Parts: sequence; C-alpha cells; structure tokens
Amino acid sequence: MLNKMKTAFEEIVSVEHIGKEANPFQLGALLAKACAEELPRASEDKVRTTLLCVDMQRDFMEGGPLGVAGSLGDTERLTRFIYKNMTKITEIAASLDTHSPRQIFHQCWWRGADGQMPEPFTVITAKDAKEGRWRPLYEKEKSEEYLEYLESGGQKKLIIWPYHCIEGTAGCALENQFSNMIHFFSAARGADLKKIVKGTLPATEFYGIVSPEYDPGGSYANRELLGDLRRCDRLVIAGEARDYCVAQSVLQICEAMEKEKKRPEIFIMEDCMSCVGSDTAAVAAAYGAWADKFSFRIVRSTEDFL
Repeated sequence: MLNKMKTAFEEIVSVEHIGKEANPFQLGALLAKACAEELPRASEDKVRTTLLCVDMQRDFMEGGPLGVAGSLGDTERLTRFIYKNMTKITEIAASLDTHSPRQIFHQCWWRGADGQMPEPFTVITAKDAKEGRWRPLYEKEKSEEYLEYLESGGQKKLIIWPYHCIEGTAGCALENQFSNMIHFFSAARGADLKKIVKGTLPATEFYGIVSPEYDPGGSYANRELLGDLRRCDRLVIAGEARDYCVAQSVLQICEAMEKEKKRPEIFIMEDCMSCVGSDTAAVAAAYGAWADKFSFRIVRSTEDFL
C-alpha cells in the first residue's frame, strides 16, 4: 500500500471467529480506528476499482444451513486482499441473498402425492409437476412455466435448497469478519459501500446479481447496478458459491457489457470462492471458456494485479 496502515489486520478481523456468531470487535470501535487512518479519499482515485462480493453471508459459511465447503478460507483470503489493497479499491459492492420460507426453491412450496414435502436437494422437473409427483401449493401456472423455462435451455433444473438467508434472520447477515473489514474500508477511505438485495421474488430463483433466472419482461433487471459497474475501470469479483451465484453474476455482467466499447477490466479471484456442488473440474472448465469469450482474467488474491 502507498500509505502505511495504523490498524493491523488482526485488529479488524479475527480469523478464528470467521463463520462464528460471536464477534470480538465492536463496530463503533472499528469505525473509530478507521476514521483515524490517514488514507487518501476514494474520490481521488485516478483508476476506479470496484470489488464485487457475492453473497458473503453467514448461512453460506461452513456449518450453515447451505454452507459452502471452503468458505471460511475464502473469507480470510478476501479480507486480507481488501486490507492489502485498501488504497487501490475505490468501492465495494456486496450482494445479500434474501428470501422468505415460501419460495419456489424451498420445501413448503411443494407437496408430493402422499402430502410430504421434498427433502433438501431434491430435483423437481417439469415432468414431475405435470404428472403430479410434486405439486406446487402456490402459483401453479407460474411454477410449471418456470420449470419448463429452466429445462428449455437443457442445463438447469429446479433444486430444493435448505431454508437459507431468510430475511430478518442472523443467517441472512453478512459474515461478521467480512462485515468488519468492508465497513472499516468504507470509513477509512470515505468510500461507497453498496449492499444489493436479491432473491425476494417468490416464483423464481435469483442466482445472479443482475437478473432473476426467469424474467420474461425484463422487469427486475438491476440496471442501476450495471450502470455503476460500467463506470469503474477495474472490476474484481469474489464470493459464494462459485458454481451458482458467482457464476451467474459473472455471466450476466459479461453478457450485458460484451458489445460495449468501454467496459471495465474484469478479474475473477478464484481463491476467494468455492463450489457448493462436487463437479469442480467442470466449473473450472466453464470459467476458462468464459474467460476466453469475454476476455476476463482469472487471478488469485495474492497476485499483484491491481
């Protein structure tokens, strides 16, 4: 960093508390330390760098209801990256996957022929719904339409996820140590901190940060976010999970900007994201193909790429 930090990393992040409910640091004390730093204002940056952090929430940490194996290490590496590059990051945007129990990918939306709810990770197909193996209790027409749409591309099916990131619960909140770091950054540099809520629509999944999986009229696309991202010079992406929400976010952003003459240089930090599924080789191959197609770089947080 160009300016020496007064506050040590260990005074902001407790590695042993990553993913845990307890937080040894009080936000007020952290912000007081941040305001005492003598770092340049983010508004003075000649090169504007946005760090986009996808769904770094407590329910996605190991041990959570939809915990991602590797997420604790991802969080440590991401917070160290922010600390190391405090004067090179202009702003941070963090998405918050936000749900209610009654959504199409949760158990209580569906009933089987014997009245039972599906178990978590059950795959429900359009054929299942048509033949009555699983029936939606809500929005029947929209539910069947959604299943058919997912399968029309030949790549996706509806997965019933464990209840996760329920609005207003502790599990929906940002992971504590990650939250410590991004709020410290915001105060230390007088920088914007954008928190983006996604996932509240009942009859569709919302993996990507820009658009839901099914939105025929394009009514729910986050055009404001895309506008913000277009104005930065460099975009760094990290988060959970690599094979779902991060993957869809990367695709949506790259596809939206593909034909634009001026677009940010994009970096994907592969060591700050992990997969919820087991086919990591296929996911790595997909990212490699996207990198070739959209000309983004796959990097590690320890590299000096900013």
